[in-house]
Amino acid sequence: MCGRFVQKVAPEELIEIFGAEGPVPNVPARYNAAPTQDLAVVRFNPKTGRRAIDLLRWGLVPSWETDLKGGAKLVNARSESLAERRSFARAFQARRCLVPADGFYEWAPDRTPHFVRRLDGRPMVFAGLWEGWKDPASGEWTRTFTIVTAEAIERLRPIHHRMPVILGPEHWPAWLGEAEATPAQLQALLAPPADLPVEAYPVSVRVNAVRNDDPTLMDRAA
Repeated sequence: MCGRFVQKVAPEELIEIFGAEGPVPNVPARYNAAPTQDLAVVRFNPKTGRRAIDLLRWGLVPSWETDLKGGAKLVNARSESLAERRSFARAFQARRCLVPADGFYEWAPDRTPHFVRRLDGRPMVFAGLWEGWKDPASGEWTRTFTIVTAEAIERLRPIHHRMPVILGPEHWPAWLGEAEATPAQLQALLAPPADLPVEAYPVSVRVNAVRNDDPTLMDRAA
């Protein structure tokens, strides 16, 4: 699963990385991003033909929910059941997004927290789904997202059996809906390559508390 991650790349850099257009949102650096927080997500608008960086609430809330509370439960979506599960099926068909991250935290069976990052220091890009939810009382819209997960690659399995799906730039157009792709082709993107260039190392238990949000959380534990 993925319940915490780091998102510290400046908005201007995100615009450049993803070739996005439009206004740049005020995206504060997050070193311990947690569910229900507003975080940067990349979406494609088929009407304008452009990518945009938007702030969405982490924890997908299906349109039929009566309130936002259920979103705290749907922070991850299992890749194997996207097309069948009611909460994710419609988003899998038409509302896919990318979630930039500088790494993520995972807890081993003994509850030791680990930080997982790319070996080359470049940002990761998670596969995500998004939804729009309309408050029945106020009529206001809230956009929410979830991170797609898959079976962990072998080197990460001792820590946890699941991991976020990490997509390379060559797969972004299909996942965003810019390029045509069948459900089967999309599903094929969700299997992490065995040689994914990542490393994992233990970090301080300070990451356990959401109130702690600073760069030292990524430091290797002594």
